[in-house]
Amino acid sequence: MTDLTEITCTAEDLGALAGVSARHIRRLELPKVGRNRYSLAASLPALIEALSGGDAGAELTMERVRLTKAQADRAELEFAKARGDVAPLDQIELAWSRMFAAIRANIMNVPARTVLQLLGETNETKFKATLRAELTLALEQSAQADIGMDGDE
Repeated sequence: MTDLTEITCTAEDLGALAGVSARHIRRLELPKVGRNRYSLAASLPALIEALSGGDAGAELTMERVRLTKAQADRAELEFAKARGDVAPLDQIELAWSRMFAAIRANIMNVPARTVLQLLGETNETKFKATLRAELTLALEQSAQADIGMDGDE
């Protein structure tokens, strides 16, 4: 049996194998073993890389993969928007702003609600319990606050 690493061929032979002209093979600067003689084992990998675009082909493939992924991500986002699973950032910011305003308003009302209850109170435990109860009530009211996002912009 013939050792495949020993087989040599011409530019015409390589061109016929690869489906390109002999002239194209000669321009690729494949490793030669003589005048117009190429080692099949050494030339085949270089020929495959050259015909597939080499580094430029790999880069192009990576760019195509990145583009395909970006298109898939965009399609998923559009689908999620259509289902109502996502909201625009400005609506999210508005909702958070309104929620924090409700929390602030409820917390700031605690002194006005507790002043009469705590006036003259000397028992520290009762004082703290009253404040804690009012703060808890303020936070619960904030949690149940209607921030008015239905149909708002």
